[in-house]
Amino acid sequence: MTPTADRPLVDVRDLTVEFDAADGTVRAVDRLSLTLGAGRSLALVGESGSGKSTVAAALLGLHRGTGARVTGTVLVDGTDPATAPPAALRGLRGGTAAMVFQDPLSALDPHLAIGEQIAGVHRLHHPVSRRAARARAVEVLGRVGIPDAARRARSRPHEFSGGMRQRALLAMALACDPRLIVADEPTTALDVTVQAQILDLLHELRHETGTALLLVTHDVGVAAESADEVLVMRGGREVERGPVARVLTAPAAPYTRRLLDAVPRLDGPARTPAAPAKGELLLEATGLRREFGRGRSAVTAVEDASLTLRAGETLGLVGESGSGKTTLGRMLVRLLDPTGGELRYRGTEIGRLDERGLRPFRRELQLVFQDPASSLNPRRTIGASVADFVPPGGSEARVRARVRDLLDRVGLDPDRYDAYPHEFSGGQRQRVGIARALAAEPRVIVCDEPVSALDVTTQAQVTALLTDLQAELGLGLVFIAHDLAVVRRVSDRVAVMRAGRIVEQGDAAQVYDAPRDPYTRRLLAAVPALDPALAEDRRAHRARHPEPAGT
Repeated sequence: MTPTADRPLVDVRDLTVEFDAADGTVRAVDRLSLTLGAGRSLALVGESGSGKSTVAAALLGLHRGTGARVTGTVLVDGTDPATAPPAALRGLRGGTAAMVFQDPLSALDPHLAIGEQIAGVHRLHHPVSRRAARARAVEVLGRVGIPDAARRARSRPHEFSGGMRQRALLAMALACDPRLIVADEPTTALDVTVQAQILDLLHELRHETGTALLLVTHDVGVAAESADEVLVMRGGREVERGPVARVLTAPAAPYTRRLLDAVPRLDGPARTPAAPAKGELLLEATGLRREFGRGRSAVTAVEDASLTLRAGETLGLVGESGSGKTTLGRMLVRLLDPTGGELRYRGTEIGRLDERGLRPFRRELQLVFQDPASSLNPRRTIGASVADFVPPGGSEARVRARVRDLLDRVGLDPDRYDAYPHEFSGGQRQRVGIARALAAEPRVIVCDEPVSALDVTTQAQVTALLTDLQAELGLGLVFIAHDLAVVRRVSDRVAVMRAGRIVEQGDAAQVYDAPRDPYTRRLLAAVPALDPALAEDRRAHRARHPEPAGT
């Protein structure tokens, strides 16, 4: 059946989804209703745990067989994914509707070539030869901007960059000409320029093919770039819904206003560097260089990087994926040895091993990782993980008391000392990571993408926590991020990296308000705008001046 004016492509009525948990029943979605017409786009926006992804999964019947209890009515092009027979469900998944997941590495088979995976999806829904399916795979890879698509179709996922892998997922979704694309946080882990390319591509495909888009995102700016309408969710329920311009410029619900207030903005106030400028010089890097590999296969990740960091100061480090930010950050805390250049901590050279073959000042230089889930041992309690970093010499009771104090300091319940990482939300696990770094009593903390996977309100909480701890303890912070708006909110000074080099650095207000380098200006122009009209103007500008798609 074809959707009509009377019957939308997606029709959800009183959807409720419940799960059994150790402490009782969890209602992830509570009597939610929505419609989506052909060629239209709707963004589901809300904090982690609001039920956005649960709704998206219900559209493709992904709750079947999971033990979830789904009530209400869900119709996608007239098919109920909760009750459809297997053949109809297979036709729905990939044929009528296609899903684009947040993490392409987990959605792609690492053992199979990209083209082979796309061709397999196409043959599942169309009775064509292997040669025709392979041709279709090359066609859609070219359609989503993969250069030299015939050759790259033979590549495996690990040979693609993050942005190219996300394009490959889009190609797989488009292989069968779906009427609906469900995109679940499709740009969360991407830097701003690649994010802009993916959002532009979704916009272009929707307008060219008439495909409808349901976008799940915690990034309000992404919604402004991509959606006709916005549905704000909280606790599984609808809070507010309406045209994107109205909801983002004149929200009616207090919760929506709080959500928008938490969004970091490029035009927001920058921190003044006056006070930190007087702090003790903690780090001084001069001409740092780092190579990986040897001979002809050697790759230079960082080249001639120089910077300083003072007590009480935050240095923001921004740039695209592959620019060398993380490599530089790991050299600063001595997790990587520089290939060349000098690194001094409080005047002492630390770029090389000491006379005992050890890396000096390791406790005073700490790192907060991007993904706290993978950096915490799932088999150890969070208290034990934090205790590992407490300096030796105290009794077990004293160490436990120290850890409890640290948990309290970062806003966690000290009585959850014996809880395990999976029992915490993403924002709470990041707080555990901060507590672990603080346990070593450091003077410098490098935060590597510490809020990239968090919703805007949790981002604001974590960045406020870091700022408070910095003021209290006189810490020097290096804040690595691809989100330029977040960096502006927290940084005194900013360094911009491209292809391993620092192309610009200075006071945050100077770099953001009067950038000197064209690359910095390009990064700033790619940041999603909360104003849909401005977003459209920027999209038109990018269409006239396209960036290479092979990123």
